[in-house]
Amino acid sequence: MAGRVDPPEGQPEGGSGGGEDDYRSLVFDESFIQAARLQEFSAQERLDDEEHAAVRSRPPSGPDSGTSRSGFGFSRQGVVLVLLIVIAFGTAIYMGIRNPYQSAPRPSAEPMRLDLLPLAPRGAVPGATPADLYEHSPAAQFRTGADGVTLPPARRSKHFSESQVLAALTGAKDYVVESSLDPDVLTGGAVRPVRILLTPGQQRQFDRSLDSPRNDGRHLATGWMVRFDPAKTALADPKVRVNGTLSVREAGSNALEVTADHVFVYAVRPTDAGKGKHAEKGASLFTVRREVRFHFDRDDLRTHQLSVRQVSMRAGPMACSADPSDALKPLLAGERAKDDGPAGTDPYARGRSMASMCGVMAASAQPSPDRPSR
Repeated sequence: MAGRVDPPEGQPEGGSGGGEDDYRSLVFDESFIQAARLQEFSAQERLDDEEHAAVRSRPPSGPDSGTSRSGFGFSRQGVVLVLLIVIAFGTAIYMGIRNPYQSAPRPSAEPMRLDLLPLAPRGAVPGATPADLYEHSPAAQFRTGADGVTLPPARRSKHFSESQVLAALTGAKDYVVESSLDPDVLTGGAVRPVRILLTPGQQRQFDRSLDSPRNDGRHLATGWMVRFDPAKTALADPKVRVNGTLSVREAGSNALEVTADHVFVYAVRPTDAGKGKHAEKGASLFTVRREVRFHFDRDDLRTHQLSVRQVSMRAGPMACSADPSDALKPLLAGERAKDDGPAGTDPYARGRSMASMCGVMAASAQPSPDRPSR
């Protein structure tokens, strides 16, 4: 190992030996001085500013120091990080506005269409107690209430799972029960149980049908639900007899269609205000054959709502001239239909004629009129 050597300029004047000779090998070059983190203020600096400390921190210098020479003191990494955050934030906003994968707005609901055919009786409407009427009518073997609205087995289809098919069938059943069997709905006292099952677009048509019902095939309140005029007709038995089926099929790759085809038999009587010369005849049966076609898209299945596309009804005994726009008006026990049937239809008359859409109720659809009242 090499020993100590004197500086090239020789021994400094006034140099002395002793302990200082041990540190002669330490040479503080420019790079060492520039790298020093502490710097002593000069005497003049301390005089100019007495608050200066004896030493100060020296900012690192050099190309690897990471300090901006502009005097702002921000590191390059910090500036880059801020820029990246700004760019990412701006990109997120842009993609949120111009996102090509945003779901398209749902199309407006197709309006409900109704076909209603009144059925006029051939003679006087038979009257008896509800039990006797049911026993001697085709409804004797029908189930009661919601038990008569049975679900078929739910099986997956090409584009829908078993649970989605079951959801569509269940939604259709709920609508049938609420719109055809709920006593409050039947007597005109409630509409909300039916309304909330519809999609928002059809709720608007539903509201118009109740606010301004008219016999135009689209705005009949009785198209959405079975209900009677509470001023004239009351339920003699709240247990409605029901028989029918539910079926489901795909209506394209994004929709299911459910068809509900049921016969409802109601025991009705005159209200206290409507009682007259036929009050002693008792109750009578009113029959509605109702076929409803429902539409469910994937959003409907998720929100548990539906669209009613088509309703076909045959209802009687009812007069051909009765206006069913707001409520059904059964002929009650002992009443007869006036001679206003199809035979009097004028084929040249313009407009929608109730007489042109009227049928005759078969005798087998009513209880035997010769059965005594109980």
